[in-house]
Amino acid sequence: MDENARVWDLTDSSDADGDGVDPDICVIPKLNTESIPEVGKEFDSLQDVYNFYNNYAEKAGFSIRSHSSKKDRLTGEIKRKEYVCSKQGTYCRPEAEGRVRKRRRVKVRQDCKARIGVVKCPESNKYSISLFEEVHNHSLTTPDKVHLLRSHRDVRESRKALKIDRLGVVNIPTHPPVSNLEVQAGGMENIGCINKDFYDWEMNMRTQLLEHDVELLSEHFGAEKRKNESFYFKMEADSSGRLTNLFWADSTSRRAYKFYGDVIVFNTTYSTNRYGLVFSPLIGVSNHGQTIILACAFLSKETTESFVWLFDQFKNAMPGPPPKMIITDYDAAMTKAIVQALPTTYHRLCVWHILNKFSEKVNPPTLRDRFSNLNACIWEIDTTIEFESKWLTLITENGLNDHPWLSSIYDLRDKWVPAYVKHVFSAGMSSSKQPESSHAFFKPYVSRKNSLMDFVVRFERGLAKQRHEELYADHVDRNEKPASLLETSMETQVAGLYTKALYQKFQIEELKSLKCFLQCTTSDDRQRVYKVTERIKPGVSKVKEVVYDVSADLASCSCKHLEFCGIPCRHVLAFLKHEQVEYLPDKYLLKRWMQRAKSALVFDCDAIKIKDHVDRVCRKK
Repeated sequence: MDENARVWDLTDSSDADGDGVDPDICVIPKLNTESIPEVGKEFDSLQDVYNFYNNYAEKAGFSIRSHSSKKDRLTGEIKRKEYVCSKQGTYCRPEAEGRVRKRRRVKVRQDCKARIGVVKCPESNKYSISLFEEVHNHSLTTPDKVHLLRSHRDVRESRKALKIDRLGVVNIPTHPPVSNLEVQAGGMENIGCINKDFYDWEMNMRTQLLEHDVELLSEHFGAEKRKNESFYFKMEADSSGRLTNLFWADSTSRRAYKFYGDVIVFNTTYSTNRYGLVFSPLIGVSNHGQTIILACAFLSKETTESFVWLFDQFKNAMPGPPPKMIITDYDAAMTKAIVQALPTTYHRLCVWHILNKFSEKVNPPTLRDRFSNLNACIWEIDTTIEFESKWLTLITENGLNDHPWLSSIYDLRDKWVPAYVKHVFSAGMSSSKQPESSHAFFKPYVSRKNSLMDFVVRFERGLAKQRHEELYADHVDRNEKPASLLETSMETQVAGLYTKALYQKFQIEELKSLKCFLQCTTSDDRQRVYKVTERIKPGVSKVKEVVYDVSADLASCSCKHLEFCGIPCRHVLAFLKHEQVEYLPDKYLLKRWMQRAKSALVFDCDAIKIKDHVDRVCRKK
């Protein structure tokens, strides 16, 4: 793809990554002359026409599809054919009034007029371009996402000869590819070696790597630094030269921290290498609600000093202030390190990790049988006073007042129980399912037999796949409009601002707000208090309290969903509907969930720009 030739003419002030369609926008791709369709240009076949126009579309940044055609009535031969931009046409079938579709179909078509038309010339028996409309009414796709467009996706022929060393990168055992080679060659005798030779070769390769492992890793990170000065890494060794600590973060992770570094999860996981070093990723969540890796480290010891070193490196590497919240498993050394290295960061313990230990720490089957009651005590209570009362009742009923582990986690309740911590924004990460899912994602790429270099190569493959999923989510947001449920002004507003994943979460809250009923209990010049009753099902309801601060013009709910997740809850939305508020005020919107959350330049602590992995060039007219 000729990226240097990709420039857009835009008649308005929006850039090439703009959202949606503007009726006044006029986008004309500017490419090399030989790439641009020209009226009169001839082709031997319609396939040649399609390939030519699709190649032009790939360079320009849009997708095409086959459109109308006209055949000869006698021979059936196509005499006229059009290929159009994939966003040609409109949707004209309205949904049945009051009906909510179970399947949310996206809307891609925007009535774009860009197209190419050809006719069959009797004299030359070739197809000649008779029509070329180059103007689009929507922004074009950038080079890093063009391969995601439908007409540019292709399933290519797989390799005929397997590369055993490359298969090892994704932890495919030696035996399956050898068996495959045997079939391809027509028998083991035609391969030229036996199974043992493959295993010996693999072992020799591992041995050679081990002899120079740290040196290779240092060279690898040095090469990454030379390719992109924004790559950050730090290595420490003991007096004998053995690696003790390693920290690294590439430019994509460092940029991501600027936008999503408000909440991070830190977890020391199982050993993922033959040296017993502990892999310690620092994890965040993107505007799509997806797990993202912000930085990685290897630690030889899980001591306060090691954790302080790691957090200091993290602060040095990342642009902007320390995170507002860090979520960890309980570890005394880690807790001390956070107090020392991140004194302004709110430290919260992982609820999921604590609940997972109940079956291990608490023996009486009576409490395990009443786990649903315990869950309700933890998750469904809004106030600390009510939690303490329910907890005491539950523990007393089961004769566990003197249980040492239960007493210890109760003493730490202000660090993990939602009633104590949900007033602090957590990006919806109420458990360690986020890091757990991340570990499961990278599992195919890691092994306890790995050298450090093995691990990093495999890890980078997993990271690339994770980032491609985020790239695809960005692509979907830019090119597809999610379906509406209620067709309200507020829903339309949020659909244009938030990513699809977060918009759908908002839709759930707005839909359930219809089952909420308000009753004003107190009112004065300073505030109004409402009792909000949500009907769950016939005979079952839940009650929350919404307080409206008159001077701040802000409503808050006892469920703290807005504070905790950054999305207005159904109870606040019911209040806004009661107040006839048509559009969601800015104070209820959070930029980190928006489609354009990453639209800013990022500089490190030395005022050096952290470069993105893609340079986007556009010219506005």
